[in-house]
Amino acid sequence: MAVLLLVGLTWLLANTLFGGEGGSSVRYFFSGKGKIKKTSEPEMRPRKFKCGLSAPCPAKHLAFRLVSGAANVIGPKICLEDKMLVSSVKNNVGRGLNIALVNGVTGELLTTKYFDMWAGDVSDLLKFLRPLHEGTLVFVASFDDPATKMNEEARRLFEGLGSSAVKELAFRDSWVFVGAKGIENKSPFEQRMKNSKSSNKYEGWPESLEMDGCIPLRGPLEG
Repeated sequence: MAVLLLVGLTWLLANTLFGGEGGSSVRYFFSGKGKIKKTSEPEMRPRKFKCGLSAPCPAKHLAFRLVSGAANVIGPKICLEDKMLVSSVKNNVGRGLNIALVNGVTGELLTTKYFDMWAGDVSDLLKFLRPLHEGTLVFVASFDDPATKMNEEARRLFEGLGSSAVKELAFRDSWVFVGAKGIENKSPFEQRMKNSKSSNKYEGWPESLEMDGCIPLRGPLEG
Protein backbone atom coordinates (compact mmCIF):
# COMPACT_ATOMS: atom_id res chain seq x y z
CA MET A 1 0.00 0.00 0.00
CA ALA A 2 2.82 2.37 0.94
CA VAL A 3 4.58 1.57 -2.32
CA LEU A 4 1.44 2.35 -4.36
CA LEU A 5 0.99 5.63 -2.49
CA LEU A 6 4.61 6.61 -3.17
CA VAL A 7 4.24 5.80 -6.88
CA GLY A 8 1.06 7.83 -7.06
CA LEU A 9 2.66 10.86 -5.40
CA THR A 10 5.65 10.60 -7.69
CA TRP A 11 3.39 10.53 -10.77
CA LEU A 12 1.45 13.55 -9.56
CA LEU A 13 4.65 15.48 -8.90
CA ALA A 14 6.08 14.60 -12.31
CA ASN A 15 2.86 15.59 -14.02
CA THR A 16 2.86 18.92 -12.20
CA LEU A 17 6.47 19.70 -13.14
CA PHE A 18 6.63 18.41 -16.71
CA GLY A 19 3.16 17.67 -17.97
CA GLY A 20 1.08 20.78 -17.39
CA GLU A 21 1.34 24.41 -18.39
CA GLY A 22 2.90 25.34 -15.08
CA GLY A 23 5.70 22.84 -15.68
CA SER A 24 6.83 24.30 -18.98
CA SER A 25 9.63 26.37 -17.43
CA VAL A 26 11.27 23.35 -15.84
CA ARG A 27 10.94 21.28 -19.01
CA TYR A 28 12.36 24.08 -21.19
CA PHE A 29 15.20 24.67 -18.75
CA PHE A 30 16.45 21.11 -19.24
CA SER A 31 15.76 20.96 -22.96
CA GLY A 32 17.30 24.34 -23.71
CA LYS A 33 14.22 25.44 -25.65
CA GLY A 34 11.35 27.82 -25.04
CA LYS A 35 10.94 31.07 -23.19
CA ILE A 36 13.85 30.54 -20.83
CA LYS A 37 16.29 31.08 -23.72
CA LYS A 38 17.21 34.77 -23.92
CA THR A 39 16.76 35.23 -27.64
CA SER A 40 16.87 39.02 -27.36
CA GLU A 41 20.40 39.02 -25.95
CA PRO A 42 22.93 40.16 -28.59
CA GLU A 43 25.60 37.79 -29.82
CA MET A 44 29.02 38.07 -28.25
CA ARG A 45 31.17 40.54 -30.15
CA PRO A 46 34.84 41.46 -29.77
CA ARG A 47 35.19 43.95 -26.98
CA LYS A 48 36.14 47.47 -28.00
CA PHE A 49 38.15 49.83 -25.86
CA LYS A 50 38.63 53.61 -25.87
CA CYS A 51 38.14 55.18 -29.31
CA GLY A 52 37.27 51.73 -30.65
CA LEU A 53 40.73 50.22 -30.17
CA SER A 54 40.86 46.41 -30.11
CA ALA A 55 43.06 46.38 -26.98
CA PRO A 56 43.50 48.73 -24.02
CA CYS A 57 46.42 51.10 -23.87
CA PRO A 58 49.06 50.70 -21.14
CA ALA A 59 49.01 52.96 -18.11
CA LYS A 60 50.07 56.56 -18.78
CA HIS A 61 49.22 56.25 -22.47
CA LEU A 62 46.50 58.01 -24.46
CA ALA A 63 44.23 56.04 -26.79
CA PHE A 64 43.55 57.79 -30.09
CA ARG A 65 41.92 57.27 -33.46
CA LEU A 66 42.25 59.53 -36.51
CA VAL A 67 40.13 59.33 -39.65
CA SER A 68 40.78 61.62 -42.60
CA GLY A 69 37.93 63.08 -44.59
CA ALA A 70 36.39 61.13 -47.45
CA ALA A 71 36.65 63.19 -50.66
CA ASN A 72 35.01 66.56 -49.94
CA VAL A 73 31.87 64.99 -48.48
CA ILE A 74 32.50 63.25 -45.15
CA GLY A 75 34.49 65.18 -42.59
CA PRO A 76 37.44 63.87 -40.57
CA LYS A 77 37.41 62.63 -36.98
CA ILE A 78 39.87 62.92 -34.14
CA CYS A 79 39.14 60.81 -31.04
CA LEU A 80 41.24 60.87 -27.87
CA GLU A 81 40.56 58.83 -24.74
CA ASP A 82 37.05 58.03 -25.97
CA LYS A 83 36.23 61.71 -26.47
CA MET A 84 35.55 63.06 -29.94
CA LEU A 85 37.67 66.19 -30.29
CA VAL A 86 36.95 66.89 -33.97
CA SER A 87 34.01 65.70 -36.06
CA SER A 88 31.20 66.86 -38.32
CA VAL A 89 28.76 66.20 -35.47
CA LYS A 90 30.66 68.69 -33.31
CA ASN A 91 30.59 71.12 -36.24
CA ASN A 92 34.28 71.91 -35.94
CA VAL A 93 35.72 70.49 -39.18
CA GLY A 94 36.68 72.24 -42.37
CA ARG A 95 38.44 71.83 -45.70
CA GLY A 96 42.20 71.50 -45.38
CA LEU A 97 44.04 70.54 -42.19
CA ASN A 98 42.03 69.74 -39.05
CA ILE A 99 44.27 69.98 -35.99
CA ALA A 100 43.87 69.25 -32.27
CA LEU A 101 46.51 70.35 -29.76
CA VAL A 102 46.82 68.34 -26.55
CA ASN A 103 48.93 68.80 -23.43
CA GLY A 104 51.48 65.98 -23.63
CA VAL A 105 51.84 65.76 -19.84
CA THR A 106 48.19 65.77 -18.73
CA GLY A 107 46.36 64.68 -21.89
CA GLU A 108 44.14 67.76 -21.66
CA LEU A 109 42.75 69.23 -24.89
CA LEU A 110 44.19 72.69 -25.53
CA THR A 111 42.39 73.71 -28.72
CA THR A 112 41.11 72.57 -32.10
CA LYS A 113 41.25 74.46 -35.36
CA TYR A 114 41.08 73.89 -39.11
CA PHE A 115 42.98 75.64 -41.88
CA ASP A 116 41.75 75.94 -45.45
CA MET A 117 44.68 74.83 -47.58
CA TRP A 118 42.93 75.47 -50.90
CA ALA A 119 41.73 79.06 -50.61
CA GLY A 120 42.90 80.12 -47.15
CA ASP A 121 45.96 82.03 -45.95
CA VAL A 122 48.88 79.81 -44.93
CA SER A 123 50.09 82.52 -42.55
CA ASP A 124 47.22 81.54 -40.22
CA LEU A 125 48.67 78.03 -40.01
CA LEU A 126 52.17 79.37 -39.41
CA LYS A 127 50.99 81.61 -36.57
CA PHE A 128 49.29 78.57 -35.04
CA LEU A 129 52.31 76.26 -35.22
CA ARG A 130 55.23 78.56 -34.45
CA PRO A 131 54.55 79.19 -30.73
CA LEU A 132 53.80 75.58 -29.69
CA HIS A 133 55.20 74.67 -26.29
CA GLU A 134 57.58 71.79 -25.71
CA GLY A 135 55.69 68.52 -25.29
CA THR A 136 52.49 69.62 -27.03
CA LEU A 137 50.87 66.76 -28.95
CA VAL A 138 49.62 67.63 -32.45
CA PHE A 139 46.86 65.56 -34.08
CA VAL A 140 46.20 66.20 -37.78
CA ALA A 141 43.53 64.83 -40.13
CA SER A 142 43.11 66.08 -43.69
CA PHE A 143 39.86 66.89 -45.47
CA ASP A 144 39.61 67.45 -49.23
CA ASP A 145 42.88 69.29 -49.99
CA PRO A 146 45.66 69.55 -47.38
CA ALA A 147 48.50 70.96 -49.40
CA THR A 148 47.85 73.53 -52.14
CA LYS A 149 48.70 76.48 -49.86
CA MET A 150 51.44 74.60 -47.99
CA ASN A 151 54.76 76.45 -48.21
CA GLU A 152 58.28 75.47 -47.22
CA GLU A 153 58.08 76.94 -43.72
CA ALA A 154 54.87 75.05 -42.97
CA ARG A 155 56.47 71.82 -44.16
CA ARG A 156 59.53 72.44 -41.98
CA LEU A 157 57.34 73.08 -38.95
CA PHE A 158 55.55 69.76 -39.43
CA GLU A 159 58.87 68.02 -39.99
CA GLY A 160 59.98 69.45 -36.66
CA LEU A 161 56.95 67.79 -35.09
CA GLY A 162 58.08 64.41 -36.45
CA SER A 163 56.45 64.19 -39.89
CA SER A 164 58.16 62.24 -42.65
CA ALA A 165 55.41 62.54 -45.25
CA VAL A 166 54.71 66.27 -45.22
CA LYS A 167 57.54 67.08 -47.63
CA GLU A 168 55.75 65.00 -50.29
CA LEU A 169 52.20 66.04 -49.35
CA ALA A 170 50.33 67.25 -52.43
CA PHE A 171 46.95 68.34 -53.77
CA ARG A 172 44.07 66.20 -52.42
CA ASP A 173 46.29 63.63 -50.72
CA SER A 174 44.82 61.96 -47.63
CA TRP A 175 46.95 62.48 -44.51
CA VAL A 176 46.73 61.59 -40.82
CA PHE A 177 49.53 62.41 -38.41
CA VAL A 178 50.35 62.61 -34.71
CA GLY A 179 53.48 64.49 -33.70
CA ALA A 180 54.86 66.48 -30.80
CA LYS A 181 56.84 69.61 -30.20
CA GLY A 182 60.36 68.60 -29.25
CA ILE A 183 60.15 65.03 -30.58
CA GLU A 184 63.63 63.55 -31.06
CA ASN A 185 62.83 61.06 -33.82
CA LYS A 186 60.30 60.76 -36.60
CA SER A 187 56.79 59.95 -35.44
CA PRO A 188 55.58 56.36 -35.93
CA PHE A 189 52.03 57.68 -36.20
CA GLU A 190 51.62 58.90 -39.77
CA GLN A 191 49.93 57.76 -42.97
CA ARG A 192 49.61 59.34 -46.40
CA MET A 193 47.59 58.23 -49.39
CA LYS A 194 48.65 59.84 -52.66
CA ASN A 195 46.05 61.37 -54.96
CA SER A 196 46.35 59.33 -58.15
CA LYS A 197 43.84 58.89 -60.96
CA SER A 198 44.88 55.26 -61.38
CA SER A 199 44.22 54.29 -57.76
CA ASN A 200 41.77 56.83 -56.33
CA LYS A 201 38.79 55.28 -54.56
CA TYR A 202 36.59 58.31 -55.15
CA GLU A 203 36.47 60.35 -58.32
CA GLY A 204 39.27 62.85 -57.86
CA TRP A 205 40.22 61.74 -54.32
CA PRO A 206 42.06 58.82 -52.72
CA GLU A 207 40.44 56.72 -50.01
CA SER A 208 40.05 57.92 -46.45
CA LEU A 209 42.75 56.90 -43.98
CA GLU A 210 42.19 55.54 -40.48
CA MET A 211 44.87 55.21 -37.82
CA ASP A 212 44.77 54.42 -34.11
CA GLY A 213 47.20 53.66 -31.33
CA CYS A 214 48.54 54.54 -27.89
CA ILE A 215 50.67 57.60 -27.21
CA PRO A 216 52.76 57.76 -24.03
CA LEU A 217 52.33 60.77 -21.79
CA ARG A 218 55.60 62.51 -21.02
CA GLY A 219 56.84 63.43 -17.58
CA PRO A 220 56.58 67.02 -16.33
CA LEU A 221 59.14 69.32 -17.90
CA GLU A 222 61.89 70.42 -15.57
CA GLY A 223 61.88 74.09 -14.79
